[in-house]
Amino acid sequence: MRYLSLLGLQLRKSATLAMQYRWDFVVSGGLGLLWTAAGLVPFYIAFHDRPPVSGWTYESALVVVGWFTVLKSVLDGAVNPSLLGVVEQIRQGTLDFVLLKPADAQFLISTTKFEVFRALDAVAGLGLITLAFAAMNRAPSAAGVLLSLVMLASAIVVLYSLWILVVAAAFWVVRVDNLAYFFDSLFDFARWPVTVFKGVWRIIFTFVIPLGIMTTYPAEALLGTLAPKTGLAAVGGALFIAAAARFVWSRAIRHYTSASS
Repeated sequence: MRYLSLLGLQLRKSATLAMQYRWDFVVSGGLGLLWTAAGLVPFYIAFHDRPPVSGWTYESALVVVGWFTVLKSVLDGAVNPSLLGVVEQIRQGTLDFVLLKPADAQFLISTTKFEVFRALDAVAGLGLITLAFAAMNRAPSAAGVLLSLVMLASAIVVLYSLWILVVAAAFWVVRVDNLAYFFDSLFDFARWPVTVFKGVWRIIFTFVIPLGIMTTYPAEALLGTLAPKTGLAAVGGALFIAAAARFVWSRAIRHYTSASS
């Protein structure tokens, strides 16, 4: 309950700061929606009025894009703003102000800042999913919705854990900015169903950088095509990555040298 209270406090602080500059909030939200619409162009060209690609029709693949948009809002709104700032604190040796606080350091660095206008992107993503099911003249089952939410939670855990690993690298490497931007660019591949990739790329995007867990599995769960064993494996994999990220973070923080050292 204490950490939930701290999370609520940080969210209120971020919302208050955003509301101080209302036009900036509106413009930033509008630009985010514009980029979401622009990202649909290559997808539309690849899937619309064409035969199914690896079993994915235009409408079913649109569900994947919808979940990608939701996760992108989480990445840009909740993960990037906090963790990118931490990299600079590690570099300058000013992370002491966080470590001295009577709370878990990983929690504090993960909730420093939120870009609340990114919530509009999440709404847009849910709108794309709704549009896709309307085009298919069907609705997802209650079980499908529940399983999809479980897969979404697993995807968020994986996304966050990978970022913690990137941040942890900053304790040994002076600059990890390029790695952060590389991960951001790589995440764009998650807008495509993982089964459209073949050979080594399929292996990489399933096991090395698990884009399938992030967007394809939530979409398959909502469509009712996700195998139960695959869902269980995805949850297990997400928990494993989270445990590995926590272990690496705990080890990495021991190598921190403050500005006063």
